Parts: sequence; structure tokens; C-alpha cells
Amino acid sequence: MGLQALQRQPAEQMAAEALKEAILSGVFKPGDRLTEVELANQFGVSRGTVRLALHQISSDGLVDLKPYTGWSVIAFSPRDMWEIYTVRGGLEATAARLATQQLDKDGAAKLEQVANDLFDSARQEMNVDEIKRRDFALHRCIVGLAKNSRLENYYRMVEQQVRLFISATYTVDHPRIIVEHHQPIVEAILRRKPRVAARLSELHCVNEGERILREAVEVGDES
Repeated sequence: MGLQALQRQPAEQMAAEALKEAILSGVFKPGDRLTEVELANQFGVSRGTVRLALHQISSDGLVDLKPYTGWSVIAFSPRDMWEIYTVRGGLEATAARLATQQLDKDGAAKLEQVANDLFDSARQEMNVDEIKRRDFALHRCIVGLAKNSRLENYYRMVEQQVRLFISATYTVDHPRIIVEHHQPIVEAILRRKPRVAARLSELHCVNEGERILREAVEVGDES
């Protein structure tokens, strides 16, 4: 499964981080069953350590424990998807607006660097995992630039499910799309246009969410 044995303590924390990364990177897909014995063998730790790790990441909404069935990666219903992308849209719109108002020289330089990293990875047609990582980094950067600790806390509560939601369906049909989707948001923040930045951010999240929801419904209808 592409997982590596863990070598250092605390093992349960390392197992939790490794398992979380495996889920968010797509090694495990939504709905996949997770067995303690198999994971313990993969990580080179005890079943008890794996059990603690699974309980840790369950608080992030990434895995679920069902009676008589066991652990599995959370699977999203259409309602779940709608809730995720609408909440994400509201939070990121607020973050973009505040980031525009709070932006200083250092923040602008950081935003430009993170954005250019994403755009370069798309133009150079790097692998999807790297583009995806830089995509998430840009969104987190904007949230951080808002300089609002409560907003960051609320975003952190849904971030893992947002990442899983996007990772499960993330495709790069054409590098140009990555730039077209994100560059206007970045430019609006750098040009200190809070209303434009907020509107574009929410529109991006909602459009992407609706696209994924349509695809999920179509797949469900075909099955």
C-alpha cells in the first residue's frame, strides 16, 4: 500500500500522522475498510497503537467506526459534499477579505511565492500529488494571512474533510485551469480589493464543489 514502518516514538502519534497522510494522498479511498491487523503490520507497530491512532484521526472526521463492521475511511454523501463546500466557501471568502485588509509587505511576498510555486508546478506539469499539495498550501496561506485565530481554528476543523473531499476527485485536466482558477484570487488580494477577493474565493469553492457533486451523483446513477 506504499506505507512505511514507523521507527520512532511516540508511535501512536506517528501512526496517526502517517495514516492521515495515506488517506489524504489517496492511498486509502473514501469507503475503504481499515483493519487494525493489516495497518499494524504495515507500520510495524502493535494493534493497540493503531487503534489509538484511528481514534485520534476520527476526531478530524477522516475515519468512522461502525458496530460489527469496523473502521473505514469516511465516505461522503451528496449532503456531506454540499455542507463541506458551502462551509469552505464561506470561510475562504472571509479569509480572502481579511487577508486583503491585513496584508503587509511580508505577507504579500509570502503569498506571491506560494502562488508562484503552484503555478510553476502546473505549467511544468508535475505529478498530481505535488500540484495538489501546493494547491492546498495556497489556500492555507490565504487563511493564515487573515490573521484571525478564530477563523483559523474554524477552518482547521473542516480542513481535513475538505482535503479528503478534494483529494478523492482531484484531477488536472489542463495546467491552464489551475492558473485560471487561482490567479484572479491572488491578484485581488495583492491589489487590496477585499470584496473582489471574497467573491472570487467563494465562487471558486462553490463551483468546484458543485462540479464534484455533479460527478459523484452521475457515478452513483450509473452504478
